Amino acid sequence: MLELKDIKKYYTVGETTTKALDGVSVAFRKQEFVAILGPSGSGKTTMLNVIGGLDNYDSGDMVINGKSTKTFKDSDWDAYRNNSIGFVFQSYNLISHLGIIDNVELGMTLSGVSKEEKTRRAEDALTRVGLKDHMHKKPNQLSGGQMQRVAIARALANDPDILLCDEPTGALDSETSLQIMELIQELSREKLVIMVTHNPQLAHQYADRIIEFADGQIRHDSNPHKERPKPDLFNLKHTKMKFTTALHLSFNNIRTKKGRTFLTAFASSIGIIGIAIVLSLSNGFQKQIDTTQAETLAKFPITISKITTEEDRQTMTGDSSQADFPKEKTITAKTSAADQAQHINKLDQSYVDYINDIDPELSNNIGYTRLVNLNLMREVDGKAQNVKLSNDSPDNPDTGSMMSMMSSVTGVGVSSFPKQLQKDGTNFLKDNYSLLAGSYPEKDTDLVLVVDKNNNTNINGLKNLGFDVKDGEELSFDELIGTKLKLIYNDAYYTQLPTGNFMPNQDLEAVYQNENNEELTISGILRVKSSATMDLLAPGIAYSDSLAQQVIKTNQDSAIVKAQKDSDVNVMSNEKLDQTAKDNLLDYLGASGIPYSMMIYPNNFKDKDKILDYLDAWNKGKSKADKIVYSDLAGTMTELTGGLMDAITYVLVAFAGISLVTSMIMIAIITYTSVIERTKEIGVLKALGARKKDITRVFDAETAILGVFSGTLGVVIAYLATFPINSIIYKLTELKNVAQLDIGHAVILVIISTVLTIMGGHIPARMAAKKDAAIALRAD
Repeated sequence: MLELKDIKKYYTVGETTTKALDGVSVAFRKQEFVAILGPSGSGKTTMLNVIGGLDNYDSGDMVINGKSTKTFKDSDWDAYRNNSIGFVFQSYNLISHLGIIDNVELGMTLSGVSKEEKTRRAEDALTRVGLKDHMHKKPNQLSGGQMQRVAIARALANDPDILLCDEPTGALDSETSLQIMELIQELSREKLVIMVTHNPQLAHQYADRIIEFADGQIRHDSNPHKERPKPDLFNLKHTKMKFTTALHLSFNNIRTKKGRTFLTAFASSIGIIGIAIVLSLSNGFQKQIDTTQAETLAKFPITISKITTEEDRQTMTGDSSQADFPKEKTITAKTSAADQAQHINKLDQSYVDYINDIDPELSNNIGYTRLVNLNLMREVDGKAQNVKLSNDSPDNPDTGSMMSMMSSVTGVGVSSFPKQLQKDGTNFLKDNYSLLAGSYPEKDTDLVLVVDKNNNTNINGLKNLGFDVKDGEELSFDELIGTKLKLIYNDAYYTQLPTGNFMPNQDLEAVYQNENNEELTISGILRVKSSATMDLLAPGIAYSDSLAQQVIKTNQDSAIVKAQKDSDVNVMSNEKLDQTAKDNLLDYLGASGIPYSMMIYPNNFKDKDKILDYLDAWNKGKSKADKIVYSDLAGTMTELTGGLMDAITYVLVAFAGISLVTSMIMIAIITYTSVIERTKEIGVLKALGARKKDITRVFDAETAILGVFSGTLGVVIAYLATFPINSIIYKLTELKNVAQLDIGHAVILVIISTVLTIMGGHIPARMAAKKDAAIALRAD
């Protein structure tokens, strides 16, 4: 069996070339005829110049309309087939999943003809071949003769120079054969028609020129051509298939295999389903965590303390370069990791003012911890006695001091409630504490008693106020509301001895009755709200920072403060003081308005980041020693939980991703199967002038459609799966709507599915593009 392209072994081609006939398979039996049909004397027959014999043939120098083909690339031959040749095959070679009009338009699509023009020319061609009433059908709805007419219409629609007909009547009955031959003869009045047939009767009846072959040799040429030099009149327009066209072809093919396509997409979507469910659970749990954190940590303060710790991992873990368990018999004196991490914040009035200038829309409540001592007295059983606002145990005061230090660093368990920057803004006490009795504090001299959710308060706090209570004893609200205390300023509380030292005045009654004293009142009893997630005030007596500031303002000019400033020893005990101890003692006596720590309470969790930006702005351009380091425990907890959830998510996604790789391999196999199934379609496309890129694009488009479909299907199934998953989780944990598929994740997963399927199918697509057209057309 020989292919028509093998004619070049026996004939030199002038104005056209048998290269253009690639893809047309012809069985040369004992006797074959190349019948050339064209109007007598029209000169059309000279478009194919055949010179017998091998003597004048140079396989490297074929000429088309005066143009040498020595430099032709594959894309040039593709363009030539599309522009100049129209093929009419014996077996029609229509693409079954395309409609009649789509089949006819295919060649024009490759030529870049506009949609309106394609449709018009396709309808004209179909009308011309007598299929006006059938143009909206599919190939499987037509008879053999009608399908051959469609093939002729397809060959005509792109207005080629030459029609190549390979046994156009070989698969038809006699009557239909005559109709087709009459149509071909009619077309030969306008175009050169070259028909290969082994029916001598048809050849002699319709052809203007007949070339007879036998056993691979030319036996007779009824009108031999005489070659002569010609000018280069060749004009080539390269073909290009748009991706939308490739999508259309692939979509129509997929649509004919709905069941298999769905099963393929479902199998391919398993990986997407797994990842989508993992992301849904991760997203939902992270939202649950974020919501809980936002509720729990919304009022958790950002704390700025004089002594703080820098969050430096290397400092905290020590020098990793030093060898463990050395053998040398020496020790090394080193500063501990904790001491290295310690940072002294240089708080001054300018920074305090900077904090007070924070936008009330971000934080309307600023809390302060001060070391100033409040000199307090209370009349108990008709006698004045010293009392204090403290939860320190009378038996172990060091424990209370340690707790006070911790509260000043964390902002939890403080006894001073924040001041409100704007009166019409959020109020810390009213937002977080319910009033059980009395009233919320309205004046600086108003105190409140704080109880926990069980109405318990610190017994030490009551004992330090002079109440004689036992553990577990219950007191009525009326016994506590309205309790009066006297605040005594330094000049009344301390008396100077002849030695120059100071000591508390022992005449308690005279001190208690001093006219400069301030009267403090327990105005209300507060309990943390059930909706509040953090009880920041320690159970016991709480007072406003404004009261502490008032004490400092008055005591700054007291005699004991002035004396202590001028002395390097404790003016009460004569103990030698270093600078730190002296500063602490002055703070205790009320000499400084600079707080030991400041607590910034965000109005809501979202505003916290803006507050941090505001604090960071202060540190820009400053040296490490001059920077103010803050503590954001809420942020640290958020990062820890978020990091754990991210780690879990990555591991689960990695496991689910294995199925994606499996899907990718399966897509490659399916695409290869599709290539085998559509081999004849590949041959038709190449015969019509489709480039290798175009063939690749057709199969890439098919995998793209499959990828989008499988990704979308996977996302939809995963979304539907969230409903039973949420139901199960709720029954087990009472957490609502944990599995939540984020729309952004869904889109990304569809994109990933598409990319992976295209990658998986691209190699088979490239294999398809390299198929020889003639071999492809012979495929069953």
